[in-house]
Amino acid sequence: MNDWAAPIIAAALFAFLSPGLIFQMPGKERPVGFLNMKTSVASILLHTVLYGLLLILFLVVLNVHVYA
Repeated sequence: MNDWAAPIIAAALFAFLSPGLIFQMPGKERPVGFLNMKTSVASILLHTVLYGLLLILFLVVLNVHVYA
C-alpha cells in the first residue's frame, strides 16, 4: 500500500495557491485580487509561506493519509 496523501496534497495546494490563479495576496490595487492572472514578488513570497504552512498543517499536524 502506497501513501498518496503527500503528493496529492502538495500538488493541489501548489495549483490552488499559484499567485493570480484564484486569488492574489497582496493584490496590486486591493489587498486581495481574484482571478487577475498577475503576480508580484511580494505575492510570490506570501503564497510560498502559505503553501509551506498549509503543507505542514496537513502532513505533520493532521497526519493525513490516503492509501491506494
